[in-house]
Amino acid sequence: MNTFWLKIAGAVIAVVLIFFLVLTFTSGPTDEPVQSEQPAKPENFAQQVEADRKKFSNLPQPVDTQDQNQTTVNVPETQTIQPVPEPPKPIEPITLYFKPMSEIDEIEAERFYNVAVQDRSIGRLPKTGSKLMVDNCRRIIEKWPDSRYAYKSKQMMADLPERYKQRYNITQEEIDVSMYSKPREGTKPYTIKENR
Repeated sequence: MNTFWLKIAGAVIAVVLIFFLVLTFTSGPTDEPVQSEQPAKPENFAQQVEADRKKFSNLPQPVDTQDQNQTTVNVPETQTIQPVPEPPKPIEPITLYFKPMSEIDEIEAERFYNVAVQDRSIGRLPKTGSKLMVDNCRRIIEKWPDSRYAYKSKQMMADLPERYKQRYNITQEEIDVSMYSKPREGTKPYTIKENR
């Protein structure tokens, strides 16, 4: 009697294996995906983490320090320059206005912000969430609302998928960055190069 059920189980397993083999070998070639002008989406978790790090670690810099960092290269006139293919259009810097922070506040805000960036990447994994990121972003926005960290925190929260925005009750005011584009009392101009 027991051998009868073993024979049935073996037959079922054999049928399933044959089914998968047929599916594997009979699937035709797939069409090549159409290349679009948008940047390629990350294929794996490591690429997503690197994309998050690049996107959210580009904090606005004060205007006066960026002018000091620019250097010019003089090319002698006797040297012939061969034509080079036109490089991609450079990203125009955006001027934003933030209140300067004390050194202690800067360190504390940066600590919260770095945790938020890391949790943004971790929140992409299955069965995880972005609660720690949202909490740290809200803490930054509440404590330093006119800082460049609040600006980037609002951008990070706006970048979340809609289901997370609903889950964590993210309001429109928490993701609105329009106030930073206008000068306000006590603010200084900062520039940032953003990928759009």
